[in-house]
Order: sequence, then C-alpha cells, then structure tokens
Amino acid sequence: MKTTLLKSEDYTRSPWKNGGGIFTDIADAHRAGSPAKDWDSLLWRLASTPIVAPGPFSYMPGIDRLQMVVAGRGLVLKAPGQEFDEREPFTTVRFTGELEIVTELEAGPVEVVNLMARRGAAEIALVALREPGDRPLSAGTHLVYAVSGNCSIRLNSEDFVIPDGSTLKVELTEASQLALVSGLAVLGSIRLAGEAATAQPMRTIRATG
Repeated sequence: MKTTLLKSEDYTRSPWKNGGGIFTDIADAHRAGSPAKDWDSLLWRLASTPIVAPGPFSYMPGIDRLQMVVAGRGLVLKAPGQEFDEREPFTTVRFTGELEIVTELEAGPVEVVNLMARRGAAEIALVALREPGDRPLSAGTHLVYAVSGNCSIRLNSEDFVIPDGSTLKVELTEASQLALVSGLAVLGSIRLAGEAATAQPMRTIRATG
C-alpha cells in the first residue's frame, strides 16, 4: 500500500475543455510516453468545479463520466431524450462524454466532483462517505477527498487525518479495508485495464463541463 497526501494548496486550475468555466484537477493519469499531457492522452481524472450558470458540457468523445453534487442542490443534466437527476447532493450519475448535455440549476450555483476515464482503459466508481463504517477496497487507485472539513479514515490498521479540501491518494496492489471514522469524504476508485496500467500519473489539481 502506498499513500500520498495531495494538499489543496497544490491543486492547479484550468479552463473547461469548452472554455465555459474553470476546474480544479485533484489527480489524474495519462498514457505512458505521451508527448503532451492533454485531453487526448488522458486516462482518468478526478476533479471538482463550480457550476454557477446553466450551460453546455464539454464534448468528450471516448470518455465515461461520473459526477455528484457536493455543495448546493437542484442540479439537473438535460440530454436529448433523457435527464440525469442530481437535485439531491451526493447522488452519483453516470453518462458518456459524447452526450449533448445542458445544465439546469433549480436552486442556484452548485459545486460538483467529477471522475472521468477513457472508455476501455479503466473502471471507475464514485461514492460519498457520510456515515462511519467499513468498506472493502480492491486493488487499484483510490482517492479520498475531504469535501467539507477535516475527515478521519482507517486503512487496514493505520489511521489518517485528511485536511479540509485535501485528498489521500491510496495505491493498492491487493484488497484492503477502508473505514470512515469521522467527517465527510468522496471516494473515487480507478482500476486500470491492460496496457493503461503502465501509465504514469500526473501531478495533482480541480473539473466539470
């Protein structure tokens, strides 16, 4: 087990792919040997972003996305013939980057966390940790993001305190046990497939749209 604390002050901000807002990249990984670490080389990314006005999401072909609201409420994602209901915070929705999505804000601005991955390169999951208790973790990369105040967790028999806004990156080669002791966190899990497993992770940062 390898753990790395990603401090919120070290995150960097970048424009959305469509230029419609600013995201903060918490952690990401790109294809090994890629000449540029950009959207085309991206394997996965965990990021957060404010959505302050209705508007379109970025077009991301070949990318699968998971998203949840972590501050505010009332977000709905509208796509042709369907919608994704995020009105209640900490509800995870899954959609593809090819969908033409427009946001609807029913109760003002929100903050969302996104976990995205290149289709076929990784399996991803995104859940909120709100109640103390245990959960199994499989081999792979897990990101425990303290979204509102400090949070405390236990990995196997080792205790960690994650400062508000920071993230504990956990890299596992075998199954382990995670327990939320106190506080509130979002857990993003990534399991790389095939050749993607040799990709080197980029340095830290926050996203949507």
